[in-house]
Amino acid sequence: MTDGKLKTVFVTGGAGYVGAALVPALLEAGYGVKVFDLFLYGDDVLDSVKGNPRLEQIKGDIRDRKLLERVIPGCDAVIHLACISNDPSFELDPGLGKSINYDAFIDLVKVSKASGVKRFIYASSSSVYGIKPDQNVTEDLPLEPLTDYSKYKAMCEEVLTKERAPGFTVLTVRPSTVCGYSSRLRLDVVVNILTNNAINSRKIKVFGGEQMRPNLHIDDMVRLYVEALGWPAEKIDGKIYNVGYHNFKVREIAEMVQSVIGPEIKIVTTPTNDNRSYRVSSEKIKRELALKARHRDVDEVNGTCALREPSSAYTAIFGGENSVLRAENAISWT
Repeated sequence: MTDGKLKTVFVTGGAGYVGAALVPALLEAGYGVKVFDLFLYGDDVLDSVKGNPRLEQIKGDIRDRKLLERVIPGCDAVIHLACISNDPSFELDPGLGKSINYDAFIDLVKVSKASGVKRFIYASSSSVYGIKPDQNVTEDLPLEPLTDYSKYKAMCEEVLTKERAPGFTVLTVRPSTVCGYSSRLRLDVVVNILTNNAINSRKIKVFGGEQMRPNLHIDDMVRLYVEALGWPAEKIDGKIYNVGYHNFKVREIAEMVQSVIGPEIKIVTTPTNDNRSYRVSSEKIKRELALKARHRDVDEVNGTCALREPSSAYTAIFGGENSVLRAENAISWT
């Protein structure tokens, strides 16, 4: 249920990978939801909840300030997910990427603040740290983004922090790589890529393999956003938190996928010039907001998955109580 203060949530990118899972969860929690999206991947992404009277779907471009000025008033909170969402896509047209990921963000924050929005939650990225030798990459380390995508993510954090004001609570989260099943599935994130390889090609292609990748199950990412709407403003205003509960080498992720799909799946490793490696600590959010991570041994997971039908292998990794990612990265709120 809502806390009685924030009732209507404006979700940019609500028909995207995380948004498609978040919107139904917000509705179930009792919130009214306005989805703002271009719906480039189809108008049917949210069909499972389209009849909900508390849902409004708005097709629009995040760069259209006049449209934002018409549709944001009446919303109590904004969860901003919309962006060009990875390095390769950004690099296809850097000017377009900047206009969406940075220029539009400035207008979105200003319009939200002027429209009476009480809480603004921004999805940044753990990639803003760049490559760090530290075993625990914490929020107080300097940002050294390696790409334009991560550079503009970091710059947006600065914009939001400067707009912080009484009555306008701002929160930035730096998620690890989100993975798992969504009705608007992404197959360009490492766990999903490797699982797709294993199931459809019967081999897992690993480029390099020693790079560290922090991962987070999509269900846990969704739960965090829902919970963040209820956190006391004084505890989160102006805060920045890493969100990710286990760090694996790409090679280790491949081995976990192999252990679930079957030993006959080959792992093929080739050299790479992609030296991006992230090792993120989420102790701050655990300490300050009483989050507790649950970790189960992956062997226990594999033992359970071995009893399943082969067709359930996809679910074994992407969803369900015994999934690899849920078991390794699950979050519970206490």
